[in-house]
Amino acid sequence: MASSSCFSPLLLLLLAAHCGLLLASAHGYLPSSAGAGSALSSAFYDASCPGAHDIVRRVIQDARVSDPRIPASLIRLHFHDCFVNGCDGSLLLDDDLPAIRTEKAVPANDNSARGFPVVDDIKAALEHACPGVVSCADILALAAEISVQLAGGPRWRVLLGRRDGTTTNIESAENLPSPFDPLDVLQEKFRNVNLDDTDLVALQGAHTFGKVQCQFTRENCTAGQPQGALENLDQVTPNRFDNKYYGNLLHGQAQLPSDQVMLSDPAAPTTTAPIVHRFASNQKDFFRNFAASMIKMGNISPLTGKDGEIRKNCRRVNSKGY
Repeated sequence: MASSSCFSPLLLLLLAAHCGLLLASAHGYLPSSAGAGSALSSAFYDASCPGAHDIVRRVIQDARVSDPRIPASLIRLHFHDCFVNGCDGSLLLDDDLPAIRTEKAVPANDNSARGFPVVDDIKAALEHACPGVVSCADILALAAEISVQLAGGPRWRVLLGRRDGTTTNIESAENLPSPFDPLDVLQEKFRNVNLDDTDLVALQGAHTFGKVQCQFTRENCTAGQPQGALENLDQVTPNRFDNKYYGNLLHGQAQLPSDQVMLSDPAAPTTTAPIVHRFASNQKDFFRNFAASMIKMGNISPLTGKDGEIRKNCRRVNSKGY
């Protein structure tokens, strides 16, 4: 996902059973059929840390008072984590050479991925309430859903129970989806993590809110603008999670090259373009599919059971004996 983009709201899905039916009918995907992700459960912390969701929400609400961009930034962290080694919190690790080389320094993340201090605050609050219980990988999953909902998007039942990885994967991080990728490359990168064209179009819809550095836009930077100058990803409703992003694509006004290719690429008419048109005309359809795709993405190769660990500090693997 490109620069400070983030994901916006899905329709409010009020009942768990109804939510499951909506997701299945909208996208042909049931959370219970997620392979390795089937070990995850929305009730995972009900007994061990029942206030986890509320704690995460409170910290994000406090953070967005001084930093309105934070919801979009947090959802992007979840994306960039899951696309590398699966959803294991590896993106959060700082350099600890020679054992750990941080993924934060790769081109897709350097001076771009942000929100790490807010994750630290969430972890500290959870450690105070429920020491050693909630993983950093699950913090990212919860923060993504809460951020979308706070920006006007839908709720979905976040599947939980991931454990934290103890390694990073620089080679994979250097191959994250790029704002300059052509459509076939984007499709391949999504297929490599078991995400299809509907997932691609839905998840790119997270660019309906947040900001991007002008150096990554189709227009590049205007004269005198520094490369790090920020532009709204959605010029219509920049702080709201809605389907206006797809209308921008239909008018040729997508900020990112990797967004506009979903309509402009020669292969788009038979792959991604019909989905763009669907979502542009039906926000409920977009919200249902976005929720389904977020659940599907959150099930990419999670560590569960006794694999990995529950980090005490999201930036460091635990010392032996913890």
